[in-house]
Amino acid sequence: MLLLPPAVLHLGWRNHVRLGRDYYVRIDTNDYSVHPSAIGGRVDVTADLDVVRVRHGGRLVAEHPRRWARGMTVTDPAHVAAAAELRRAYQQRDHAVPDAAEELMRDLADYDRAFGLDVGAGGSL
Repeated sequence: MLLLPPAVLHLGWRNHVRLGRDYYVRIDTNDYSVHPSAIGGRVDVTADLDVVRVRHGGRLVAEHPRRWARGMTVTDPAHVAAAAELRRAYQQRDHAVPDAAEELMRDLADYDRAFGLDVGAGGSL
């Protein structure tokens, strides 16, 4: 017999994908949730006979027991709570934008003066 190779072989399923907005990865026919902070990023998905693990930048962002039934959705409640918090923060940020835009409003007469257009008190060009 030959000697074993110096590096440990990875047995199981492995993939490198971009995490979509729904923050789930699919393995076979099952969907597994991932922490939503990784949305839009590339994640490494590994699965063996017992566990599914997802890493983003080397950091573990999901770990679920492997399910062998077909068509299941496995969701970690912490992922759902984090998604709700991120969604709430995003919506609050959107409501703050009109206030900032109002500060940028300028009187159009300033532009008339800048271009040398002098419109009298009731006159026209």
